[in-house]
Amino acid sequence: MMIKSMSLSPGMPSSSSPLSSPPPLSTASPPATSLPLRTVPGSYGWPLLGPISDRLDYFWFQGPATFFKKRIEKHKSTVFRTNMPPTWPLFLGVNPNVIAVLDCKSFSHLFDMEIVEKKNILVGDFMPSVKFTGNLRTCAYLDTSEPQHAKIKNFVLDILKRSSTVWLTALKSNLDTLFDTIETNISEKGSAGFLFPLQKCLFNFLTTAIVGADPTTDPNIADSGYAMLDSWLALQILPTVKIGILQPLEEIFLHSFAYPFAPVSGGYNKLYNFVEKQGNEVAQRGVTEFGLTKEEATHNLLFTLGFNAFGGFSVFLPTLIGTIASDKTGIQKKLRKEVKEKIGSSSLNFESVKDLELVQSFVYETLRVNPPVPLQYGRARKDFQLSSHDSVYDIKKGELLCGYQSQIMKDSKVFEDPETFKAERFMGEKGRELLNYLYWSNGPQTGSPTGSNKQCAGKDVVTLTSFLIVAYIFQRYESISGSSSSITAVEKAK
Repeated sequence: MMIKSMSLSPGMPSSSSPLSSPPPLSTASPPATSLPLRTVPGSYGWPLLGPISDRLDYFWFQGPATFFKKRIEKHKSTVFRTNMPPTWPLFLGVNPNVIAVLDCKSFSHLFDMEIVEKKNILVGDFMPSVKFTGNLRTCAYLDTSEPQHAKIKNFVLDILKRSSTVWLTALKSNLDTLFDTIETNISEKGSAGFLFPLQKCLFNFLTTAIVGADPTTDPNIADSGYAMLDSWLALQILPTVKIGILQPLEEIFLHSFAYPFAPVSGGYNKLYNFVEKQGNEVAQRGVTEFGLTKEEATHNLLFTLGFNAFGGFSVFLPTLIGTIASDKTGIQKKLRKEVKEKIGSSSLNFESVKDLELVQSFVYETLRVNPPVPLQYGRARKDFQLSSHDSVYDIKKGELLCGYQSQIMKDSKVFEDPETFKAERFMGEKGRELLNYLYWSNGPQTGSPTGSNKQCAGKDVVTLTSFLIVAYIFQRYESISGSSSSITAVEKAK
């Protein structure tokens, strides 16, 4: 998401800076000839048995992180063949065979639209029913070669630019409500779970900023809109994510079949009708300025609100707040000091966070260690050679590449002491260079989302909003204590 008044993230280089050039790991040039050509190691195993074995390892016996680490160790390679769920028994049309790319250099190929395509592979070869999105393939499922992709992506970028007029005021007013609620609950109960209050805050804020609609005009939407989105999101992604409930129940009931749209159709239709009515002015621009039908504009507007913005923030912000609240290293003191010295009690705005270098680095490091989207996929558009740090591999047209971002963001050849959370990692010239390899947004942090690529349209506004939230916390509080789901104590700013 790009805010009109902040076309670059705070602290990011200008177009004249050498840091704005393509990352050193760019795939634009042929692989270095000094690297040896190697056959992609690993296999898919016996039909049915291989995918089932990998599925059980991924979800049950090992978990995603260990699943990939063990295979890196086994094959002595960050590039190898494996199977990614979902798979048998009831995903008969889904091919789980993938080539894992698990270092920064091999992973960067997924951003080169000349060699990979993104048609219908948001979550690998599995695609939820289009009934979840109004019987339309929304922008996330379109390849850049499809004419509708650029139309819809540019429509979304336009929405986000125009939202700059209300983004800040909507954010601050809803943060006030959120933390007032948290303080009341701490006073009454001794602690405050913040996940659902945060989601309600996000829903109201994002609906106002993106759709241009006031949720309070519809009491049902105001009270339950966020829960409707939660249910709608869950049924689409449950077959592909590890929840951590008692096995084998998770395998039997969550990972064995695709969920139908019917259980959430009522909620989705209520949200669609609300967006269609209250967001008519925004959707109409999609028709008049970008050549979309009214249905395309409205369903993509709702997908942007629900899947991209609300879904992404709902995953990332609890991690960000929890990292602050559970800190034992003293980073709170440093963050508070920077905010007080550089902003003080002045009103927060887009410009005021430009100088908060530590706050920015803290957010970037949180994104590195806990990327909100765990997996990225790309299908080979043609035969090509893929480079890792130490080898070159022949990739055939049609093969599916898969990158697990939590592993990739711990690439020791790029990030020093990668397993350690270092709040200052992205500070200074060396730190800014590392932004070339911060890939949480389906592209480098130094990249820009356009109609011709698949980088997250909201890349810049996600980080900008996160900077503002961290600064808001330390304008309001001396300290907060808690975990990734609750706040147990707050000390008001002096």
